[in-house]
Amino acid sequence: MARILYQADADLNEKIVLATTRLEPGIDFRTAHSAGLAGIDDLRVLGIAAGEGRILVSHDKATMPGSFAEFVATRSCAGIFIVRRGVKIRTIAEDLVLVWAASDPAEWVDQITYIPL
Repeated sequence: MARILYQADADLNEKIVLATTRLEPGIDFRTAHSAGLAGIDDLRVLGIAAGEGRILVSHDKATMPGSFAEFVATRSCAGIFIVRRGVKIRTIAEDLVLVWAASDPAEWVDQITYIPL
C-alpha cells in the first residue's frame, strides 16, 4: 500500500512535526524549512506539495482554504489538513499517525480536512 507523505506549511508549529515523527518514525513529514516554503504564497506552496504528492499540513484557516479551492480548480493535489490552534500537540500528532496508518493517499486527494478529526 502507498503511504501518505506530509508537508508542513511555514505557519505550522514544528513541534507537531516532531511529535508526529516521534510517535511513528516511519512517517515522511517534511518541514517547511527543508522545503524552502518561508515567504512564498499559498498557491506556490500547494504546487510544491502537489508536485511531490504530499498532503499539506497548515494552521492557515484564513487564506489557505480559498487558495486550495483555486488550486484544485485547475490541478490535482494530495489534499490539505488544516490544524486547529489550541489543540494539544499530542492529539494532533495522534490523528496524523492514525491517518497515515489507516488510510490510503487516494482517499485525501483534492480534499480539505480539519484536524483534529
